[in-house]
Amino acid sequence: MFCDRGPMAALYPPGQTGFHDLSERPTNIDQSAPHGAGWSQIRRLKTPRTAFVAVSVVGLGLAAGAASLVADGTPDAAMQIGAGIFALLAGVAGMGLARDYPHSALGLCNSVTLLRMSLAAALVAALVTGGGEAWPLFTVAALAFALDGVDGYLARREGLTSAFGARFDMEVDSILALTLAALAFQSGAAGAYVLLLGLPRYAFGAAALIWPWMTAQLPERFSRKVVCVIQIAVLLAMLFPPAGSPFTDILAGVAAMALIWSFWRDVDWLRRTARTS
Repeated sequence: MFCDRGPMAALYPPGQTGFHDLSERPTNIDQSAPHGAGWSQIRRLKTPRTAFVAVSVVGLGLAAGAASLVADGTPDAAMQIGAGIFALLAGVAGMGLARDYPHSALGLCNSVTLLRMSLAAALVAALVTGGGEAWPLFTVAALAFALDGVDGYLARREGLTSAFGARFDMEVDSILALTLAALAFQSGAAGAYVLLLGLPRYAFGAAALIWPWMTAQLPERFSRKVVCVIQIAVLLAMLFPPAGSPFTDILAGVAAMALIWSFWRDVDWLRRTARTS
């Protein structure tokens, strides 16, 4: 099960995205743009890579600030860890953009995904420093979840859908899911079983190293997107301070069954396709 926002392979080997022309036509920034037109300026930066760096600077500050907000008694350490994690993730994403991104503009879609990644980095920082304040933690996680889907909508609206963008979105979702699962376990909101809700993406990737036929492109399915939303929504519900154990246990069971069904459907399709090819 994977979330996506355009035609894509659910898991493709580096360099096999189908995009090879990385030429970009520079455009000039409109210096006469009115104050407050920051996003418009980003869309007109000379290249996607320049815009990516500019948004990453904003994301770095957001990761540090959000990490400080959610930290439980260790704001300085959380800020440093949040910023460091975001910088590492942004570096990896930037290499993917330079290699595979086919468009001449970064767009708001990828900018939103970058900012979602900064919120995820802040949550990882809270996890590493021993947990966070319940309501700030829930608020940051809820914002990251609320922005999921916005990047896909913007990509379609701007005509900037790409395999890179879909993969970028998917990886941020995967980091968010695993982090939320670990936070739910760490806080005592759920038992160790909750970690299973954050591991499917990585289990699929590990299995693909053993069985290469699992790297084939999957057909788009709306049900896959629905299950992804259920997965993260349930993990978010577990971090909701008033939520009780029986309630979250039931939700976790439903999400686990949905994940197993979705993954089995994809694996079965890949296996049958490999046999007939």
